[in-house]
Amino acid sequence: MIHVVFWSGNMQPMTVVRAIALSVAMGAASVSAQAAAEANSTSPTSAVRMQHIRNATTKISYAGKTFLVDPMLAKKGAYPGFEGTFRSNLRNPLVELPMPVEDVLKGVDAIIVTHTHLDHWDGGEHRLLPKGMPLIVQNESDAKIIRAQGFTDVRVIGESTLFEGVRLTRTGGQHGTDEMYADSRLAGFLGQAMGVVFQAQGSPTVYLVGDTVWRGEVEQNLARFKPDVVILNAGEARLVGYAGAIIMSKDDVLRATRAAPDATIVAVHLDAINHMDLSRKDLQEYVQQNGIEDRVLIPADGETLKF
Repeated sequence: MIHVVFWSGNMQPMTVVRAIALSVAMGAASVSAQAAAEANSTSPTSAVRMQHIRNATTKISYAGKTFLVDPMLAKKGAYPGFEGTFRSNLRNPLVELPMPVEDVLKGVDAIIVTHTHLDHWDGGEHRLLPKGMPLIVQNESDAKIIRAQGFTDVRVIGESTLFEGVRLTRTGGQHGTDEMYADSRLAGFLGQAMGVVFQAQGSPTVYLVGDTVWRGEVEQNLARFKPDVVILNAGEARLVGYAGAIIMSKDDVLRATRAAPDATIVAVHLDAINHMDLSRKDLQEYVQQNGIEDRVLIPADGETLKF
């Protein structure tokens, strides 16, 4: 704010000085009052956009930044089915991308790779990704794999990491049942996968749970972060010869609505990979049967959601 002081020919210098001082003081008071009002007011909520691409591949536009999560960009049928899993005779992915790869990558500021399983990070299509794009990974082991593929800006997420104004918090889980992890060979194959919580002032909190079964860590994170949006990998993927799934199931979707009663649940990781035992259609019927259709979204490939 600019204050202009005029005086007539008979105004004394001291009067001028006092007038200027008063003007400056009033200006400072006005600025201070405005700053206090801004500090005490609640910032308008910045909308979050999530475009579900396919499987676990998702674009999240958050607090002015766009993150591409778990890019699997191959054409339909590019890879054999996962050996030792349900319907391994089928080739992956089961469906095409809903848009050209160029459109998937448009506007992306950083890539988040929750783990390096093929259906979350497919090696044959990495040539399509800019080698200097910031990539955020869960640990040094995954960072080493990705750096060896020619990527030059690979960052290991900390317990809490700030990326250009967006706070990213790594969360844990278990990519299968206790019985599966009791087998050292299978535990090595399943490995470790992270989830990520997105936070920024004035933006809804988003909890991307990642490839995990329902566990205490998930419940603790829901209680700790109180997310507004929870993204669940809910395709109920199965291995041959083992009871239980290696990611969430329809019952876990219901469990999430109860554990996070104020959150919107978004179910993904469906209909795209051979070992999924739960379809969108079956999940939608389950959601309706349990009266939670106002709490659960099941986006189609390419669909954009706004929160």
